Amino acid sequence: MKAVVSTVSSAQVTVAGDVVGAVDGNRDGAGRGALLALVGVGREDAPDAWRTVARKIADLRILPAPGEPWDGVRGSGAADNGAEILVVSQFTLMGATAKGRRPSWSAAAPGQDAEKVIDLLVDDLRGRGLTVATGRFGAMMEVSSVNQGPFTVIVET
Repeated sequence: MKAVVSTVSSAQVTVAGDVVGAVDGNRDGAGRGALLALVGVGREDAPDAWRTVARKIADLRILPAPGEPWDGVRGSGAADNGAEILVVSQFTLMGATAKGRRPSWSAAAPGQDAEKVIDLLVDDLRGRGLTVATGRFGAMMEVSSVNQGPFTVIVET
């Protein structure tokens, strides 16, 4: 399982012209920042890999500490400062590009399995009291974001 997690001031997902999920890092004026997590589920992932990824997304100290300017070193996690999270399923993260010119998707989990795992991850984040928006699984999505930093990390299990 892979997650590409970016700090953003805002991000949204649009499907067929309709916004289906959005986050705003300054919704209440507190300037908490927000996270955009692009998540790929692998065919060979451990059954509980989503738990580790959810914990990392919630707890990684990559956001501004409450009341302090972002300094790139110190910070807080979404669970610490109440930042919103936009989770977007992205099977292409599992693409293999070592051979040839066309990516192979054989490492990606089948759609039905991946959707269940993404749902478990989102439910876990919400169970931690976090505000989580999502894309639409399997849809052709337009994802836009305003990155902060930029600051992006890759979480892998």
